[in-house]
Amino acid sequence: MLPMIHRVRTAADFARTVRSGARSGRRNVVLYGSRTSSSAPSRVGFIVGKNVGNAVTRNLVKRRLRHASAEWVEAHPAGYDVVVRALPPAAGSDWPTLQKDFTSCLAAVVRRLDRTEVPEKEGRVS
Repeated sequence: MLPMIHRVRTAADFARTVRSGARSGRRNVVLYGSRTSSSAPSRVGFIVGKNVGNAVTRNLVKRRLRHASAEWVEAHPAGYDVVVRALPPAAGSDWPTLQKDFTSCLAAVVRRLDRTEVPEKEGRVS
């Protein structure tokens, strides 16, 4: 399970992450990501709407996504906010497929965020 420090909790944080930053989608999930300060812990939030299925199905999808994101947070402990939106096909997908979609989306989002980060120039400015 994700520790409280690694969860996106407020509506403002969800909105900021979804509206700004990078986005990547696959058949089962859409991921939104944004960079935070390098000292801030990486956080993950989940959006699993009623269109995914009944409460039991939605909770199963959330548990699977939470498990996949916990592995990612261990590898990237600081610097990112990620929001995961589960799409209706996620309800019928098996664990390996859902995990593969999640990890490939996450890799694409992190790659885009790292590419858009502009390094500071050293030396004199003329």
